[in-house]
Formats: sequence, structure tokens, C-alpha cells
Amino acid sequence: MKMMLRVFLFMLGLFFMGLGISLITKSNLGTSPISSVPYELSLIFPITIGEFTILLSLLFIIMQMLILRKEFPKEQMLQVFVGPFFGIFIDVGMYLFRFLNPDYYGDKILVLLLGCVVLALGIYFEVAANVLVNPGEGIVKAIAIKIRKEFGIIKVIFDASLFLIAAVISLTAFGTINGLGVGTIVSALIVGYLIRFYGFFFKWLISFTPLPALK
Repeated sequence: MKMMLRVFLFMLGLFFMGLGISLITKSNLGTSPISSVPYELSLIFPITIGEFTILLSLLFIIMQMLILRKEFPKEQMLQVFVGPFFGIFIDVGMYLFRFLNPDYYGDKILVLLLGCVVLALGIYFEVAANVLVNPGEGIVKAIAIKIRKEFGIIKVIFDASLFLIAAVISLTAFGTINGLGVGTIVSALIVGYLIRFYGFFFKWLISFTPLPALK
């Protein structure tokens, strides 16, 4: 029953992450950092954000193996099955929220903040389940373990790095920045701290699987 709960929590986390990313993107203030690179590439090539997310997930798995080497848990190779679910949930979220197209700045901010809250909750559930991790969070966790820093802090730095990479891609391809804006910056700054808040608020969720990086 405990394993079933963990698997359920993990899948619920992936689903919330997909919805959160979709809400942030639909705020029209810029997509989330974790999806910024796939979003920019989807503007260049006829492939969806979710499909590019799957490809990027494979790259993150390789990076984890290079960082952790012998310390990389063999069972985490199953992350190759996580990427497709995550990519699908993003595309599902974009479909479910296709009616959202806020015009007023206040409405855009509300959708953006809601997306950040949902995304952070999804990430927390997924990591706290301690079954597998989404490759995007797996690479953050690997870095946090390697340099012995808190997950939330490394998450902020990692998201900021993705933003810069996406900006370079956009400037190179279009000569301007598309799909990146205040929403991307805000989500990069607050999602990591929201994860830390959930770690404090939902202590009972990780009582059976301690995660020092989420303290």
C-alpha cells in the first residue's frame, strides 16, 4: 500500500506539473523556465512543447549519469518512461486550458501565479514520492546531492540557466525574445521557494521517505 501511495503521488505530481506549466504559458507573460527551451524550439520546428520536453528529458538523464557516475541509482534509468508522461501531460494541459487567453494584466498575473503554485506542488509531490523523478528535477537533485546544497536553491539557479539558454535560442532564431518575459522570470524566482514552503507545510507526506534536500 505504501508503494501504491508513492506511485500515485508521483503520477499526481507529474500531472500537476503539466497543468502548472500550461497555466504559466497561457498567462501570455512567458512560459516556465523548465519548458522555456522546448517552447522556443517548438516555435522553430513543427514539434509540440510536450514532444520537445520528452527529448530534453533524455538529455537530462544522460547529464545525471555523468554527474553521479557510480552513485546514479540504476532504478532511475526508468526515468526514460517518465519523460513521455510529462510531455503528454504538458500537451494535455495546453489543450485543457486552450480557452485561456487573458487580456488584462491583472488576469495574466493571476493565471501566472496559479500556474507557479500548481507547478511547485507537482514538483514537490513528485520528488517527495521518492519513486522516480522527472528528469528535469532529477538533474537538479543530482546537482544538489553532488554539491550538498538544498534542492530549492539549486532549482532557482537551474531555472535561471534554462531561461538564459532559451533567450539565446530565441535571439539567434528570431532576433528577438519570444515567449519569454516577466512570467518566466517570476516562475524561475518563486517556484523553488514554493517547493520549500510545501516541504514545511506537508511534513507528514515525507515522514516515510526523508528528503534532506527539501528541508
